[in-house]
Parts: sequence; C-alpha cells; structure tokens
Amino acid sequence: MSAAPQDRSPRDHAPQDRPGPAAYTVVGAGAIGGTLAFALARAGHPVTVVDTDCAHVAAVRAHGLVVDRAGVRESAQVTAVTPDDHEGPIGRVLLAVKAQATGAALEWIAPRLAADGYVVSLQNGFNEELIAERVGTARTVAAFVNIFADVVEPGVVRDGGAGALVIGEPGGGAITPRVRALVADLASWGPAVASDNVEGYLWAKAGFGAMLAATALADAPMADLIDRHRPAMAAVAREIYDVADHLGITLEPFDAYEADAFRGGADPADRAAAFDRLTAWLRTQTKDRSGIWRDLAVRHRPVEVTAHYTDVFGHAARAGLPTPLLRTVVDGLRALEGAPEGMSETRLDALDRLADGGPAGLPDAAQAEAVREWLDAHREDMVADLAEYTAQGSASDDRKALDACLGWLRGWLGRRLPAPEAEEILERAEGGDILVRRHPGRDAQAPDARPVLLLAHYDTVWPTGTLDTWPFRRDGDRITGPGVFDMKAGLVQAVWALRALDALRLPYPACTLMLNGDEETGSLVSSEAIVAESRESRLALVFEAAADGAIKTARKGVGLFTVTVTGTEAHAGLDPTAGASAVDELAHQILRLAALRDPEAGTSLNVGVVEGGTRANVTAGRAVARIDVRVASAAEQRRIGDALAALHPVDPRTTVEVTGDWNRPVFERTPEVAALAALARECAALLGHELHETSVGGASDGNFVVADGTPVLDGIGAVGAGAHARSEHTTVSGLTQRAALAATILTALSRA
Repeated sequence: MSAAPQDRSPRDHAPQDRPGPAAYTVVGAGAIGGTLAFALARAGHPVTVVDTDCAHVAAVRAHGLVVDRAGVRESAQVTAVTPDDHEGPIGRVLLAVKAQATGAALEWIAPRLAADGYVVSLQNGFNEELIAERVGTARTVAAFVNIFADVVEPGVVRDGGAGALVIGEPGGGAITPRVRALVADLASWGPAVASDNVEGYLWAKAGFGAMLAATALADAPMADLIDRHRPAMAAVAREIYDVADHLGITLEPFDAYEADAFRGGADPADRAAAFDRLTAWLRTQTKDRSGIWRDLAVRHRPVEVTAHYTDVFGHAARAGLPTPLLRTVVDGLRALEGAPEGMSETRLDALDRLADGGPAGLPDAAQAEAVREWLDAHREDMVADLAEYTAQGSASDDRKALDACLGWLRGWLGRRLPAPEAEEILERAEGGDILVRRHPGRDAQAPDARPVLLLAHYDTVWPTGTLDTWPFRRDGDRITGPGVFDMKAGLVQAVWALRALDALRLPYPACTLMLNGDEETGSLVSSEAIVAESRESRLALVFEAAADGAIKTARKGVGLFTVTVTGTEAHAGLDPTAGASAVDELAHQILRLAALRDPEAGTSLNVGVVEGGTRANVTAGRAVARIDVRVASAAEQRRIGDALAALHPVDPRTTVEVTGDWNRPVFERTPEVAALAALARECAALLGHELHETSVGGASDGNFVVADGTPVLDGIGAVGAGAHARSEHTTVSGLTQRAALAATILTALSRA
C-alpha cells in the first residue's frame, strides 16, 4: 500500500504525478520566465504564467506568448493571469521575478503551493534561503540560469541567444528524481543540466553579473565596456570571489565565462585570455546591453542589484573582506535610477582607477571649475585671436604665405605665453618651416618628467586669395572662415589652455609646442622631426578638430600610389592592331584595384584621377591612375601593399609600374591611447559634459606618433564641422569648452 502524499518528501518525486507532460506555473513571465514558459508550452506542457503586468498578460491572452529570434516571431499558447485572477492550487512553480520582488511573490505562492509542490528559483542573485524560509527547504529547488533575453513589448520576449541552466537541490544535496525530471522537461529550452553544486554556479555568476551590472553605468555595448575596462571588471569579480573562497565555495565555469580566472592570485595571462573569450562570446549575442541597463534606460524602474548582493555584502562584512568596487557599482546604479542621462563611461574610468589603488592624477572639481570660469571670462579675447589668426593666409603650397603666417604666430605666442626655455625653427626647403617651443611647466609631480608634446599644424587646404571672398565671420555662436575648424581654432585653444593654467597658477607638466606647415600635404618634410620629438616626449596631444565633439582614438593609415601603364602608340584607324593601348590596360588594372576593397575590414581604395593618351585616333602609349588607400589595421596595410606590388599586365605588350608609398601608418587604439581617452573623459566630466571617442578614416600627424610607440590623444581641438569645405565652421562655446578640457587634462598629467 502506498504512503499518503503528506508522508512523502517532495524531494523524492515530481508533484501531481500523472501520465502526460507535467504542468508548470511560471511566476514572473519576463525575460527568463517568458523564455522558459514558451519552450515548455511548445513541448506540450500545460503552462500558466502569472505576472503583475496587466498589459503583458493581456497581450499573451490575445496573441499567445511570443518569442522573437533574430526578427522571426513564434507564439505558444499558455494560460496567462494576474495574481488576482488566478484560482486553485499550484504545483511545480518556476519563480522568475526580479530578486527584490521575491518576498512579495512568495506571499502569494506559499498559501497556494501544494503539499508536494516546489518552487524553483530561476532568478539572479541568492534567493533559495528566503524561499526555504517561506515554503520549507523540502519544497525549494536551487537553480542557476544565464539566459540572454528581454521583454521588448507586451507579450513579446526577445531571445538573445544560448545560455546556461543548472538545476539542483539546495545546499548541495544529491541529485534527486525531481531534479532529473525538471532537467528533462527544461531540455525543451536548451542544454539544462543537473548538478550537486548549484551554489558554485550562483557564486560564479555573481562575479559575472557584477561585471554586467557595472556596464550599466554607461550606455554602450557590454562587450566593449568589459573589454575597455578590464582592471575594474576583474577587481569587482575578485571581491566577490574572495568571499566565495572564504566560504569554501567551488566556482563553476559556464558558457564562455571562466570564474577561476578572476579569483585572487589567478595568472594574469589566464585572466587576459578569459577576457578575450568572454568578450568575443558576448559580441555574438543579439542582446548587447544588460537587463539592468534596460531597467534604467528603457523601463525607468528600480534595479535589482541591491537584492542580488545583500548576501555578498553580509558575508564580506562578517569576514572582514573589503568590497569597495562592488559598493561603488551598486551606489552608482542607485544614483541612476530615475536619471539614466547620468550614464557615462567616466564612471567606469573611476572604477579602473579604484581598482589600481585609488584616484590619481585628476584635479579637483574646484580647479576644473576655476579653469572653466576663467576661460569663459576671456571668451571674446579667444575669438579675437582666432579672427586675427584666420586672417593670416597659410595655403600649404604657398611658401611666402606660410612664412608670413609663422612670423605672425611667433609674435602672437610671445604675447600670449611666458617666454619658453627654448625656441627653435627647423627650416625646410619645401613646405613650411617647423616651430618648436619648449615650456618648463609648473609644480609637476608626475614620475615621468618628460614633456607632453602639443602638436598642431598651421597650414590649410585653402588656396591663397580665399580670404578675399570668404573672410572670418561670426554669427552668434557660429564662426566661419578658411581653416577655422581645421585647425586654427585648435591652436588657439591649446595656447589659451596654457595661459589659463599660468594665470590660475595651477600645475601642469613641461610642454613642447610643435607647429608644422605641411600637414595637409602629408607632412612629407616634417614627419621625421615630429617622430623624433615624440620619442623624447611621454605622450602627445594633437589639437586636430573633433569628430562631432568626440576625440579620435583610432585613425586609418593612408597610402598614396600611382599606377603608370606604358603601351605602344600606333594609328588607331590605319593600323589598329599595331599598338598596345595603355588606357585599355589601365581599365583592367582599375577593376583589379576595385576588388581589393574590403569595407568590413575598414579598407577603402579610391581611383581618384585617371589620365592617358594623346589623341582619339592614337592608341594610348601611356595612362596613369592616382589612388588613395585607407586601412584600419597593419594587416590590411600589408595585404594591400603586397597586392599592389604584385600587379602585372593583362596585355603582355604593356608594362605596369606602381609608385608611391604609405603616407601615414595606421593609428591603432593601443591600451595607452585608451588610458588617455579615459583620462580625458574624466576631465570632461569634471567640467560638466560627457566626452565620446570615435574612429575616423582621416589621418593626422598623430598616426606617425602612435605608430612609433608614443601614446596620443587626438581630436581635442575645435568643435564644429565642414573640414576642407565651404561649410567649414567652429563654435565660440567650443573654443572655451575645449580649452578648458585641454587645461584640465594637463593639470591631471602633472600628477600622473
């Protein structure tokens, strides 16, 4: 005779045993609950979803529970109710509400839960203990879930890709029949597994979850933020794993995440490789931002991280283990509740510094404000300087105009800045001469005493005489004129940044101001001097114009090549087969060149000028194509170079010659460049605005400097647009804003 139900432990059997698929009640039909409810229903299980969102429930009733996978939508029929609408007892409960809602959900579940029913915690955080308190340990099932999904509209869940799901008994108990039955049913979703160490997965995910939570401090893809802020990400995970180690937890790997690589004492090379694998995997997911980011930025509701890490903070406090990064993340997310416009990568920059031992190098807010106010008070003086500078024509191909402009600049610099320690003129037979001024700095305490190179060019693309028809003009905040954006405003900003620091007696490092006069024609006669100077400098600030206000942390390499085809001339009418057409051959070569383009790799190739032949009735004896090539990586530069070297004629009676070279190497975003960008973002935050970074196709003298190994912060010059066009303009507000940014960065560099 079988025992009565009340005498049997729910651990030893599945509730409500009967033939056919088991019934499930899913409490919380959001990302996790909705995804699993859909899978169970499609596998034939009777599923009831219970959710407090009336619009969500109504949509499910009307159209079924819909899952969107890469734009393809499918629906499954489930029973959808609000808690007030539900009637009758419940058996197998999949609890998938936000962690902070666990208590309220259990108030509803406990009186309805069948004696042989149980609650599976399919949630983020550590909720099993609270569930056991309310319904009993025997009716509690532990679970770990890592599903990338989002509710994108009422009734619709977007499946963000494969994840992990682990089921087990709480406290590490042996795998039971009910766990095996759950795993078999949930295999309808994906690779569900049973384990006697669910706790190890939950603690592993707590570290991973802290990384994802930290990415919600900014508005950018998770993979990119984790990649750019590895010190902070590793440190916040390590704080959690220090607690896990104290508790004797064995961490478990899942998906592409390897928790052991982020524990204290892990091999740095292993950690770097783990970061590589994790970020590569995250980039394959269609969901590129965390659920916490979505709660803040889209749903405008409180985040659940406070509930996630209550246990971690409690264990850490009892063990005397510090958690400064985790607390900073949680506090930062709380501050963003109701104010998502405060998301900024500078918050992660600050975490990086905290991970490295504390804030170093940044000026205080009062100093930044003093710089901003001083420059605002001298706004009209800056505009006047830009007007006078713009009035100096400086076409790259007019040596007389370049000499006159450089003479004016020397006088202006003498009026605006203290006398330099040294001033040099590096004469050039072709192109403009190079001016180098060395300033000693003030009260610098940085361990690296080498100077900061301030790099600018004074030549412009505008031919002599342009000023006659298009002079400097100001209209409110907008300034127009030849060269105001590229890059005369940038130099005015650099000079006034130094002037502000001197006037306010704020610290700044030794600076070398270097101005060249042939940047717009490729810096052919100045690049060697620029590289030589950069080797004696700790870093370079390039005052080229911004890109929609963003600094530039990557630029393409530029190649300028000429393809010359030589054929044989003949009378095209009297003897059409005697000649070998260079124009025909060049046409074949242009098609070959076009095939070298690779937009996905960032490689462009433009045949911009074609000329050839002498007369229509003469077979062309010579044809020429001039080519501009842009590449985003050294590998692409090698590929294109090899392909150009391998060009050979289709018509053996012709010859093909390729001349030219790479005018500028690739400017790649090195870790040092990234660190400078982070510093600039934090300085901008002190001044009250957010600074973005970008990659651009155009090159600058910064390409030479980075390729030679010196870090560069580029694009900190003018705010505006229209370089090389009649729409060229900058802004008055940008003059003071970017000068204040440059000054604040220099003050920071005096200490770090």
